Amino acid sequence: MCKECDKKTFYITTPIYYPSGNPHIGHTYTTVACDSIARYKRMQGYDVMFLTGTDEHGQKIEEKAKEQGITPKQYVDNIVAIFKKLWEYMNINYDRYIRTTDDYHVESVQKIFKELYDRGYIYKGEYAGKYCTPCESFWTESQLVDGKCPDCGREVIEAKEEAYFFKMAPFAERIEKLLTETDYLRPRTRATELVNNFLQPSVDENGNKTYGLEDLCVSRTSFTWGIPVTFDPKHVVYVWIDALSNYITALGYENGAYDDYKKYWPADVHMVAKDIMRFHAIIWPAMLMALEQPLPKHLAVHGWITFNGQKMSKSLGNVVDPFILGERYGVDAIRYHILREMALGADSSFSNEIMINRINTDLANGLGNLVSRTVAMIDKYFGGALPTEREDGDFDDDLKAVATALKAKVDDYIENTQLNNALEEIFKLVSRANKYIDETTPWILGKDESKRARLATVLYNLLESIRIAATLLSAFMPTTMPKVFEQIGAAEYATYENADKFGVLPLDVKVNRGEAIFPRIDVDKEIEELNAIIKNNEPKEEPAFDMPAHKPEIAFDEFEKVEMRVAKVLACEKVKRSKKLLKFTLDDGEGERIILSGIAEYYDPEELVGKNIAYVANLASRKMMGIESCGMILSAESGDGLKVVTIDDSILPGGQLV
Repeated sequence: MCKECDKKTFYITTPIYYPSGNPHIGHTYTTVACDSIARYKRMQGYDVMFLTGTDEHGQKIEEKAKEQGITPKQYVDNIVAIFKKLWEYMNINYDRYIRTTDDYHVESVQKIFKELYDRGYIYKGEYAGKYCTPCESFWTESQLVDGKCPDCGREVIEAKEEAYFFKMAPFAERIEKLLTETDYLRPRTRATELVNNFLQPSVDENGNKTYGLEDLCVSRTSFTWGIPVTFDPKHVVYVWIDALSNYITALGYENGAYDDYKKYWPADVHMVAKDIMRFHAIIWPAMLMALEQPLPKHLAVHGWITFNGQKMSKSLGNVVDPFILGERYGVDAIRYHILREMALGADSSFSNEIMINRINTDLANGLGNLVSRTVAMIDKYFGGALPTEREDGDFDDDLKAVATALKAKVDDYIENTQLNNALEEIFKLVSRANKYIDETTPWILGKDESKRARLATVLYNLLESIRIAATLLSAFMPTTMPKVFEQIGAAEYATYENADKFGVLPLDVKVNRGEAIFPRIDVDKEIEELNAIIKNNEPKEEPAFDMPAHKPEIAFDEFEKVEMRVAKVLACEKVKRSKKLLKFTLDDGEGERIILSGIAEYYDPEELVGKNIAYVANLASRKMMGIESCGMILSAESGDGLKVVTIDDSILPGGQLV
């Protein structure tokens, strides 16, 4: 609660972005999601602080600046300007932007480092181990995956240098309870993975619990682009104490630039992508515990926007430029698409087809068509202004029930950072309203003068449904919804307080017919043009593909013995004591079936749940790791990895491949 303004406060943050190159559509999800939540909370009457920014220190930036013949500060200044331009273009309404090169942040980090040292949590030692330069992370041999960085998959180097370390062990038990016994981490399914991989709890024969959580390297001497340690200037503060502290330094913690710490801390939501989940779920809480400061309330972890199953990356040539997409379809359409496709905790696959079909289905055919039809009929039958006569009829109560129940459902999804579900719920009302048009047949009512009052009621109910849907959508699509309000005559009535009430608009409401808010897209033409744009971003030299050798021919009657069917993945999890196996629980159309597949190194289990996959149904079962596997999931070679063969969702489980 803000004492000065007597309002409830809400503090939401993105991670601070690492300016290693130009941003692409894959960077936008977190910021657009946080912006939408912040807008919704402001609409609810909260005093909101929405923070974003850039993490500007480190060896990689120092090296990139040297390559370009400029100073590190000049390098980050150039990239930050591009990020800010993108956020402005994407209509991001942040309250504060922090740069880790800001003087006040530098002051705070130096004080935090010294305080942790004085409290006995930081000590000097020597680090010798594996180091990933892009991630700026040290790893033990056991943490590497196939000898490479477990976060980004890149090569690591041997590193040895004097360093300061932060003691993690004193906080291991409290962090385990934070992750497993509270709702700090969203989704909770990530907690087990973090605890097992990084806290590494074990119980000895006497029942005593110990942890394998290693101390954290928090300073470097091999480069100079960073915040100097005040009492040992040859050291610079390592990225995680520097970067993670931004969430409190931006509020004025240990500096005089701001005075908002008591007002907004603890944060209500930190939202991050899964590749930096560990640092926010383990290291950041440990730092705050050491400083004896309150912990954030929630950490919301989302996946990546992927392209053909790969994380978007400039080096892979699969970058999709958000400026180009926004120019073609409008920024709000892009905001809607990425928010609607991403389920919390899972990856979201980007393709031209998915994006265009989503825009056409939901925005053009759904909301856009609903607005256009309704306004056009009021124009046609009543000259743009409804009469005050009313006559209730069939289907009215059901439409009103859906509309008035919507706000509470959306509130709940926003509270739990499930934006895709919130949008899905809003578009249930849009679909119900379009169905209501078919049920009430206003074009037939319009031919009968005696049905004038009934026709006016139908069209009024449609306007009210649009008003409620558009009000709740305004946090997600802030540019377009005012145009909707203007067309339906609701500009002064579209408030959050009215979003669960029916009958708010004047009975004689006037509409203002305008252009289609979401024009339908020519699918084939757009796919062709977007593919050409993406093709231009591909690397000039593509890696050679070694065609696998063909197996001997078989007779048709032999092939006919193989039974291949479709199943839906109900659950997927890693198999204990196995680095390769995933355990699939499938709906095969007749019940549940268990199949083990050696693809764990290529997938996070969560991203396969809900998919339709192809499998060999009549393969003799066999036991692996003590689990009986009944069949074989079909995968295809893709580069150095394997990709599961997925089937269109319209095919029901049990369908046979012929």
